[in-house]
Amino acid sequence: MQHSHALTKKSASNLALAFILLPREKRDAMSALYAFCRAVDDVADEDSVPTEKRRAQLAAWRADIRRACENKPPQFVLNQEFAPVIQKFKLPFALFDELIQGCEMDLEKLRYDNFDELELYCHRVASVVGLLSIEIFGYKNPACRDYAVQLGQALQLTNILRDVKNDAARGRIYLPLSELKKFGVTEAEILDGKFSERYQALAQSIAARTKNFYSRAQKTLPPADRQAMVAAELMGSVYWALLQKLERGRFDVFGAQPLKLSKPHKLALIFKSWLRHAAGATSPSYGQP
Repeated sequence: MQHSHALTKKSASNLALAFILLPREKRDAMSALYAFCRAVDDVADEDSVPTEKRRAQLAAWRADIRRACENKPPQFVLNQEFAPVIQKFKLPFALFDELIQGCEMDLEKLRYDNFDELELYCHRVASVVGLLSIEIFGYKNPACRDYAVQLGQALQLTNILRDVKNDAARGRIYLPLSELKKFGVTEAEILDGKFSERYQALAQSIAARTKNFYSRAQKTLPPADRQAMVAAELMGSVYWALLQKLERGRFDVFGAQPLKLSKPHKLALIFKSWLRHAAGATSPSYGQP
């Protein structure tokens, strides 16, 4: 797992932080999954590379992960490390294919007309990762799959609200154009980083929708599987805290200082999650009013 661990550590992402609560075998497995997700996402996001070349690179990743899923030797180093995990936890190629389809959307789409389009994107790049992750975590009740879908939507929408400025710098607007029109916000205002009360109302409306996904996730997770989902629940706690911070900051993400959680805050959330896990807590730590 040398290369997978190195990529996971380098990323310093919220997802990687959640692995600390897992036993060693599952932590290694999640590092390998994360490394794959990071690799294909990086291919899609490398704007300096021509689109058709990135499309070909993603096709190569799709073919290579298919080999791993079919118990054939993959060519890419990360997939060679990942292959035993795929076999042990029976991770299906169909989910990897759908994840890569989400990355391919970033090659083609710079705008989303409505929530249906956006939520398809969120499903592919986030909920699918959740569906793969719960196979590694282990679960008893099939309702966990719906939990993964709902939580994935919540996390990705939170990411989108946080990253509006960075995405706009690359010419991307993920906020649905139908919602921009509804609140009188123009594409030019977002691309130029102009904050307004109209934008705040737009973001608040999307945050309300996001909170509904958090609420659905915490209601859907079967109590018997809550302990197994400790890493996912930590992710829910971290991103719920991030959404609350965005709300306190009026969703003004256009300033010089980004609205994000500090490392001490994240570590405190990890510690609290560990305490809750050790105590056998079954109540959610996010999605509450």
